[in-house]
Amino acid sequence: MGRRSNGRSELEMPDSVSTVGEQLRQARESQKLTLQQVAEITKLRSDHLRALEEGHFEVFSAPIYVRGSVRSYAQVLKLDARQLLAALDAELGQSEKFREPLPLTEERRGVLDFVMLLASKVDWRKGLAALGVVAGLVLVVSAFLIWRHYATRDPLAGLKPGVYQPTQHLSGDTLPLPAPAPPR
Repeated sequence: MGRRSNGRSELEMPDSVSTVGEQLRQARESQKLTLQQVAEITKLRSDHLRALEEGHFEVFSAPIYVRGSVRSYAQVLKLDARQLLAALDAELGQSEKFREPLPLTEERRGVLDFVMLLASKVDWRKGLAALGVVAGLVLVVSAFLIWRHYATRDPLAGLKPGVYQPTQHLSGDTLPLPAPAPPR
């Protein structure tokens, strides 16, 4: 292909063309391709390609479809898709349908908003199952600690001192002797 005076090839986007659609149309015509040929290569509808060239983005339901179509079209024409998409974003920003909606409030987002965002991303089926397992473990450990506390406690410790005399702790070497049996 021929070269321009500024060193760019003819396949690159010309500087004098203002819109993305005009750049696509001029590149397609310079390669002597018809809309139908490009439609067959890209698997895009020819009326969508025509809408892209004419700048009628409202035929697309969302900006993602416009961006994907422009990217496919640019790849077929061997154009710089990044530059085209940057220019497309500027054009879509001027479009009423695809303009970014204004925020409903001007409040700054805080920690609670961040926590709620994270909570909205949780798979609650797995989260509730994990929470159930943790709650079960806490219950089992608590039951064990309560049992151990009562198992090692002296069962007669609640009696008054006159009725019950706690045993004196003896060393482990001797055992107490039994008292002699009373005479009969």
